[in-house]
This record gives sequence, C-alpha cells and structure tokens, in this order.
Amino acid sequence: MISRSIPAMLWMAIWLTACAPSAPTGADANDKVQVQLGTTIYAQRCASCHGAALEGQPEWQSRKADGKLPAPPHDGSGHTWHHDDKTLFEITQNGLEKYAGPNYATDMPRFAGVLSPAETWAVLAYIKSTWPTDVAQHQRSLNR
Repeated sequence: MISRSIPAMLWMAIWLTACAPSAPTGADANDKVQVQLGTTIYAQRCASCHGAALEGQPEWQSRKADGKLPAPPHDGSGHTWHHDDKTLFEITQNGLEKYAGPNYATDMPRFAGVLSPAETWAVLAYIKSTWPTDVAQHQRSLNR
C-alpha cells in the first residue's frame, strides 16, 4: 500500500509546484496590486531618503562633506530608469558594491532580510508606475 501511494504523492507534488502561485519575479508597473503594495513599502522604507514624491535629496549629484552622494530621485529626473530591473533589484537587495566597487561610500542600506524579494519588486513597480511614457519605454527596452 505504501508503494502505491508514492506515485500519488509524486503527482500531487508536481501538481502543487506547477499550479501554486509564485512570488513575482519582476516589477510590473501595470499590476495595481503590486504597485499599491510598493507604494506602501516605499512610504515606510524609502521616502525618508528618496523623497515622498520620489524627488531625491537636494544636490543629489554633488558629494557631501563625508564623500557620499545624497539619495537620488527615482522619478523621471533621476537615473534609476537608466538601469534594467535586475540591476535595480540587486542594488536594492544587496547594495551598490557589485556596481560601484567595495569601497564606495554610501548611505544606501541593503534590504535583503528586511524586504522580501516580492516586496522589493513591488517597490520597483511603484517607482516605475510614476515614470513618463518615454522614460518607461526606454527602461523597458533595457529588460529585453
């Protein structure tokens, strides 16, 4: 009897794996649920540095006395949209070292262990949902 139940359990495992909803693996600016979650998380975790309206800190392209750059805007006036989704996700989760070098001075924290991957994608979806059409189109082209 045990040997007969193994194939049934195997099929159940395959079915659950194939049919179970999965966590998002991207930022969809057209997904209203993902954008709403991202709006909430952005307000809680990001707005204090990057601005409630995604405007960034003043003089964000000029280094402060401590050598760090102020937080950049995430709206269409910044450079966030110059990066593909994978890069934005990795920077948010793991920091800037991979892209700027191990000695790069920044106030940007790593959010791995603070935000889940799904929450990070949601924040990125919210940010992308605010971009002008031409900016959004350019950034989408980077994801291809």
